[in-house]
Amino acid sequence: MSITLIIVIITSIISIIAFSNRALFDALKHWPVAEHNRKEFYRLITSGFVHGDFMHLFLNMFVLHEFGRYVEYYFQDVHGAVAGKVIYVLAYIAMIITGDMPTFARHGDNPHFASVGASGAVSGVLFIYILLNPWHLLGLFAIIPVPAIVFGVLYLWYSSWASRHSRDLIDHDAHFYGAIAGILLAIALRPAIALEFVQKLVQVSWG
Repeated sequence: MSITLIIVIITSIISIIAFSNRALFDALKHWPVAEHNRKEFYRLITSGFVHGDFMHLFLNMFVLHEFGRYVEYYFQDVHGAVAGKVIYVLAYIAMIITGDMPTFARHGDNPHFASVGASGAVSGVLFIYILLNPWHLLGLFAIIPVPAIVFGVLYLWYSSWASRHSRDLIDHDAHFYGAIAGILLAIALRPAIALEFVQKLVQVSWG
């Protein structure tokens, strides 16, 4: 069984239990006030294992399952079977934390702000996939096929814009910084991936 599938199963079980257990939901969510005042830093990790509703859970776990397996096997190819799995898990956790850090810093005195979801880590996994396959077609709005690199640029632009202007209940900062964390982690773990990414872009661009 892949590590990705194990993460999907664990996240789904915890999220579904938390749907009907408000005390558990509140104990696990990313809540900057509690993290600052009570030093409950574990929330920066546990928040990635609870979700707002079934649709939120399904979307994150679907994307993780579809792209995470590829990234997981890439890590295993580069770092070895055991080390690759360990690195993949640590990278996933690091991307959850990174996705939460901007709101941790911004809302430390705001008791009304809280967020949940694996979106930061899932965005990071997706962007590692984009680094590896920049011209693979992805579904914009799950319908329109566009090259992964185009999807990635639009995703980052929208996440940045929405974090400043949107009034919805989505933590767009987590999407943006989780994606950036994925890119930086992939390059730090294997710098050659950056050059290979550029080469793939140029080769297709020039035919």
